[in-house]
Amino acid sequence: MSSELLAPLDLAFWHLESTAHPLHLGALAHFGPVPPDGTPGREPLDLLDLLARRAAAVPRLRMRVRDVLLPVGGAAWSADPDFDVHRHVHEITLPGADFPAETARLAAELMERPVARGLPPWEMYLLSGAPDGSFAVLVKLHHALADGMRAVAIGAGIFDEIAAGRRPARRPRPVPPASWLPGPGRLLGIARERLGDLGRAVEVGASVVGSSVLRAGRLDGPDTALAAESSGTRRVATVTLSLDRVHRVRRGTGGTANDVLLAVVAGALRRWFEGRGLPLPGTDPRALVPVSRRRPGAPPGPGNSLSGYLLDLPVTEPDPAARLASVRHGMDRNKAAGPFRGAGAVALLADRLHPLAHRFGAPLASGAARLLFDLLVTQVPLPRSALSLGGAPLRALFPMAPLARGQSLAVAMSPYGGQVHIGLVADGEAVPDLDALAAALTAELDLLDPPETPDGLPETPDGLPETPDDLQESPDLMTLTS
Repeated sequence: MSSELLAPLDLAFWHLESTAHPLHLGALAHFGPVPPDGTPGREPLDLLDLLARRAAAVPRLRMRVRDVLLPVGGAAWSADPDFDVHRHVHEITLPGADFPAETARLAAELMERPVARGLPPWEMYLLSGAPDGSFAVLVKLHHALADGMRAVAIGAGIFDEIAAGRRPARRPRPVPPASWLPGPGRLLGIARERLGDLGRAVEVGASVVGSSVLRAGRLDGPDTALAAESSGTRRVATVTLSLDRVHRVRRGTGGTANDVLLAVVAGALRRWFEGRGLPLPGTDPRALVPVSRRRPGAPPGPGNSLSGYLLDLPVTEPDPAARLASVRHGMDRNKAAGPFRGAGAVALLADRLHPLAHRFGAPLASGAARLLFDLLVTQVPLPRSALSLGGAPLRALFPMAPLARGQSLAVAMSPYGGQVHIGLVADGEAVPDLDALAAALTAELDLLDPPETPDGLPETPDGLPETPDDLQESPDLMTLTS
């Protein structure tokens, strides 16, 4: 696999990372027991060996980051000549008494640790020890390697269905040979490109800065639990909500399932503040809601392709229906303006900066997230089809997002199998009661879920997102194997 330059946004993620602020995505997948083979004399399936073989077969997972001479300040992905999958794939046996709780505890410890930067930046852990033979797999991928959609495509290589149908990997675009003396035509083309990039960067940057200035006066609003200095520790909690119930609320109120889930997060934060015995914040906390710029149904492609919307979560609103209406109105306004406006477009600005700006500006930019938003709320689409590993069915997959500097909570959601699986990642010292927030998410959906129909039966759910805006666009197996 030949070299491939890091896209500007990927380079930004690579340089923004520090020991106390690792920038890897995570996913904790729970599987049922491996079904018995029934073949006499056959050895039990070695899950660790299966994981290692399938991970090693994903070309992207053999790539590491190296510096390049041109462009100055840039970096490229290149195949690790000494790649050894056993440096990345490990097994940990946990006490079986409370296996789900133990996996969340261990996931928090493992999410604290940055991935090794001299190797392909990913790790995978097989978590075993459950009495019934079920198990879990924790995957960590550096954000420079993938955004949410691309992470799904990479991580999905371990599943039976994708591994069986994997197509030969496409060759990445090679790094073009450097020319110290480009011709006049090329010089003119470069100049035009740079002017165009500069104009677009100024336009997006002005929008980002304008929103940030407005935001500066609100910094004392949200509770300090959402804006604590990092302790370098992590807590992880998981929640499962019924997608059927989310769609029932959506059908009764309008909007999208995404709106309903954002309203659930807002209501849960309100409960959490009150449960702490603290007054509600004077201003509503602002969430960054990442938006994929990939076309629905298109192959994920390399690198990150993101923008984002900013949304004031109506924590100060006491009425659940009014909270949902406020979220729906805010998201409709964001969509009308588009992803190139507002502070959420900072990812687009990063795409238009020179590599040197990312290399030397990272220490300054790392603290900018606090000026723009208070927490991250993201959604990661999964394939529509049922998935398995070694024949063991996937029961749940909880995505986990990184924490920005100065922030202490990130919320990530994935719909799968008629459920919405929510992964909460928090600073371990700032949010010691993360389980209370997890319980508040369930309680908040109970407030929004309408009563049963007159015949006592719930409405028939469709169980799947209905529009590209509804929990984003879920990839299918054909897309993932492209």
